[in-house]
Amino acid sequence: MTDPGPLIPRNREAHPVAYCPGYKTSVARSPNLPLLSMESGPSEETGPTFGHSTFGTLDNNLILNWTRGAAPAVGERILMHGRVLDETARPVPNTLVEIWQANAGGRYRHKKDSYLAPLDPNFGGCGRTLTDDQGRYQFLTIRPGAYPWPNRGNDWRPMHIHVSVFGHSFGQRLITQMYFEGDPLIPLCPIAATIRDRSQLDRLVAPLDMAHSRPLDYLAYKFDIVLRGRRQSMFENKPEGM
Repeated sequence: MTDPGPLIPRNREAHPVAYCPGYKTSVARSPNLPLLSMESGPSEETGPTFGHSTFGTLDNNLILNWTRGAAPAVGERILMHGRVLDETARPVPNTLVEIWQANAGGRYRHKKDSYLAPLDPNFGGCGRTLTDDQGRYQFLTIRPGAYPWPNRGNDWRPMHIHVSVFGHSFGQRLITQMYFEGDPLIPLCPIAATIRDRSQLDRLVAPLDMAHSRPLDYLAYKFDIVLRGRRQSMFENKPEGM
């Protein structure tokens, strides 16, 4: 692997605001002292590397991977697919893409999730895959449900899937969310509202893709992830990409 060189510093002007009173927990979590700029070292600028031999056949199939194919998860079956591209639309091959999400009722498999919706015994809620030589990836999964969260009186998170993308090193890991076209909760969500530019928020909304849907099986949603450039996807920790 070639040396990726120093990591690109964060562009604060393009990042969602850290302090947003409508997003209640940001008040306590946002910094109240001047930020320090630290140089990256070998632990951030190198590794990890991933190979196909470390992946199971069901790693990108969230419908079956929790039970190892013994029983399917409950819910609306969907195909989430797209490409990881750089700012000039070149594919980013062999990069690790991970996702995690709530089940069809809007509940995560997490001990601190106390939402009233039941857990699905056949759904773990996470998966992973490597992009191919054209930067393509795909996941077969269940459309996650919306869920309430203790922010204001009646705030709900839109249906969404969390996405993590690895680059050439630990310091290039990017985390974002994919929303679904037509979800009326998106403009009401205080977390989504931290992205003030509507065009940037729209890039996190995956359109319905009937061309890749399978009759009598699943609907498809296309979510391309663009790293850097004018059409970049917004990320929680590094909006300008790799």
